[in-house]
Amino acid sequence: MSPVFPMLTVLSMFYYMCLRRRARTATRGEMNSRRAIESNTRALPINVEIVQYAKEVLDFSSHYGSENSMSYTMWNLAGIPNVYPSSGDFTQTAVFRTYGTWWDRCPSARLPFKRTPSTFCSQDYVELAFEEPVYPTAVHILETYHPGAVVRILACSANPYSQNPPAEVRWEILWSEAPTKVNGPQARQFTPCIKQINFPTNLIRLEVNSSLLDYYTELDAVVLHGVKERPVLSLKTSMIDMNDIDEDEDEEKYGCGMDTLNKQFSIVTLREWPTNGYFDKLPYELIQLILSHLAVPDLCRLAQTCKLLYQHCCDPLQYIHLSLQPYWARINDTSLEYLQSRCTLIQWLNLSWTGNRGAISVSGFSRFLKVCGSELVRLELSCGHFLNETCLEVITEMCPNLQELNLSSCDKIPPQAFNHIAKVRSLKRLILYRTKVEQTALLSILNFCSELQHLSLGSCVMIEDYDLIASMMGAKCKKLRSLDLWRCKNITESGIAELASGCQLLEELDLGWCPTLQSSTGCFTNLARKLPNLQKLFLTANRSVCDTDIEELAANCTHLRQLDILGTRMVSPASLRKLLESCKDLSLLDVSFCSQIDNRVVLELNANFPNVFIKKSFTQ
Repeated sequence: MSPVFPMLTVLSMFYYMCLRRRARTATRGEMNSRRAIESNTRALPINVEIVQYAKEVLDFSSHYGSENSMSYTMWNLAGIPNVYPSSGDFTQTAVFRTYGTWWDRCPSARLPFKRTPSTFCSQDYVELAFEEPVYPTAVHILETYHPGAVVRILACSANPYSQNPPAEVRWEILWSEAPTKVNGPQARQFTPCIKQINFPTNLIRLEVNSSLLDYYTELDAVVLHGVKERPVLSLKTSMIDMNDIDEDEDEEKYGCGMDTLNKQFSIVTLREWPTNGYFDKLPYELIQLILSHLAVPDLCRLAQTCKLLYQHCCDPLQYIHLSLQPYWARINDTSLEYLQSRCTLIQWLNLSWTGNRGAISVSGFSRFLKVCGSELVRLELSCGHFLNETCLEVITEMCPNLQELNLSSCDKIPPQAFNHIAKVRSLKRLILYRTKVEQTALLSILNFCSELQHLSLGSCVMIEDYDLIASMMGAKCKKLRSLDLWRCKNITESGIAELASGCQLLEELDLGWCPTLQSSTGCFTNLARKLPNLQKLFLTANRSVCDTDIEELAANCTHLRQLDILGTRMVSPASLRKLLESCKDLSLLDVSFCSQIDNRVVLELNANFPNVFIKKSFTQ
């Protein structure tokens, strides 16, 4: 045979693979930044581009502001810019609740879940609806203070204004990147290069990570650019990477991330091999240890290789701690059903952000907990909008060993449902931030859950009398170590006195934006004298905090690590120097908008106490 023919055969195969690659790309209509065909491309046909601001804020995980106000709330992201291009701290912007790593360094900090993929670093999110569904061509994010928090932008196939909800809801990542440090707090327009998707969207989700920021990030508006007709990419290209083709073949075969998780869980046909190689010679425990470093999708893929590894990958010991939050967009009833047999020994479960828009039903969640809830110690359900009273009843019945329950921003749970939590008497941590828990239910919880050590009641607007709540805490919750009363509107010096007398183990107390507390009543000096173990104290936006309060903290709370006195007019540089000299462990001091503490004083304090991060915010 002529040597030409093998060469022609190879060239033909290469050409065939190139055509398949092009066909798949055109069919899916999507390219990520690494695979984008950058040479000689153009969109056909040319469409008129539609530019629109967000019409409505549909959902979010947290915000700095109040539930009854517009200041610093996520709702400020709707509509045209209020502040941009100005820089600085403005109440008309959207601000998330946390920044930096300070929240990971306080007594209430929670241990992270293992096996969280390195590609998932999101801490908060906000979902925005736009008027017209379009094929996105650009997303502009107007950041007005400490930019750089946005790490992912996603688009949803569901139209929030459609009368007919789709049978399947798809989320596609338009852009994703690890957190980066941005030099300077000045405003900017952030326009990342997004990939194309094969469906029109008017629902955009931003996910943020503020861990590298020196202060709260502030967002002013989001602009969506897009066209009504789907762009068709030209196939002209100068080069196709052979490695790109191979990787795409692998992706087509095994699926990407959680897209085919349900299918992978249900695989029963395994490859038959004469031996299992060297794995037959390894101790069972060693193989288990090796596999413990794999993420859930990797375990699913590995389970398809041979019977031995299938046995290991399905062993319930691999699922003692399981976080499904990184895969929130793909988790549904079917996923939970396939996981049931593997999670019979599960102790930590994170379902935060999952199940919304009908992905998880009440019956599906209940079936899962009835099989897998008996050993649960920690259950994370933040932003789980599928949760209702039935779900809480199932949790309290099926999880007798539960010690930690996170219902943060589960604002769809009706007020009366929280009564069920009082049945879980082993609770040590309860997070009810931005929920509709009412006073009667909370009093019942405090009365029966005397083991509580960490309690978050931030932005719980339906509680009528926080003094009564504080009195019950002082009487029943003697082991309390951290308490979040952020933006509680009616606690007074009476409630603070009851709290300080009864909960003397408190190490962390957040009284930020509690306007009914006045320094003249002696409430803050009483706190300082009764709570010598305090490590974190937030008195944010309390204008009455004065030198006497700071000096009492310096004298009695020498373990203090974080102090926020933003907005006070009555604290002098001299009292701050006493505090810094006395509290050797102090690492965060927020004196933003403190009228007596100007930039010159901050520079001087920074020079004399270099280990303390002293924050002074500004407005231009």
